[in-house]
Amino acid sequence: MLEDPSPRLLELLVARPVHSSPDKGLVRKPMNLPISLTLLRIFFVPIVVVLLLTKGGNWDLWAVGVFLLAAVTDLLDGYLARKRGQITTLGILLDPIADKLLISAALISLAELRLVPAWMVVIIVGREFAVSGLRSIASTEGYLMEATELGKTKMVFQVVAITVIILEGHRFRALHPLGKILLWMVVLFAVASAVQYFWNFWKHLDQRLKRRASRRKVALVDNEVELQANESEDKEPEERDVAAQ
Repeated sequence: MLEDPSPRLLELLVARPVHSSPDKGLVRKPMNLPISLTLLRIFFVPIVVVLLLTKGGNWDLWAVGVFLLAAVTDLLDGYLARKRGQITTLGILLDPIADKLLISAALISLAELRLVPAWMVVIIVGREFAVSGLRSIASTEGYLMEATELGKTKMVFQVVAITVIILEGHRFRALHPLGKILLWMVVLFAVASAVQYFWNFWKHLDQRLKRRASRRKVALVDNEVELQANESEDKEPEERDVAAQ
């Protein structure tokens, strides 16, 4: 028969590891509500695709409902993370991935239904992959690229545009001009925000290279000063010997 575990052992087994940030006072946990909402948004992706590609009935309305619900989780996870002080590195990296999966899956499905031009989908999805790759490179360099205002505006236009296009596909044909305008706005903001991300990364990289170059110059100057000091110390005994002779 096993002995009853001590209270200290139970505490170690049950308690979750919590790390606090002394600088910002943020509580960091391996899993919290904002991250759970982000994972829920990823779970919604295949459901949206199935609902969009299923013909007949009210599946398009269900697709709009699930898509908007997933978009709401995008607003909630950021709000709750800031309010609760649960901003984590995992959340910063996972949140844009969930957004890109949701938007890309919806646009590709709409292109399959011939509701969206394929070349626009290529630009928007290509931009998402390019920015994701840039974020990965930046993270390896110790630089976390947070979402910009242009990126957030682009996300809002994407949600509204996709919703309008789904609704005008088989039900509200009068929304077609509005959907087309919104889609063009998405393309413009996608390109503009991508340029901004790359420009911010280039500025960070340029500043980092300049700091390295300045440190190397300081190190070289220090080495030269040290060499001159050593040479002067070596010459002093020689001068003394010559003077003594």
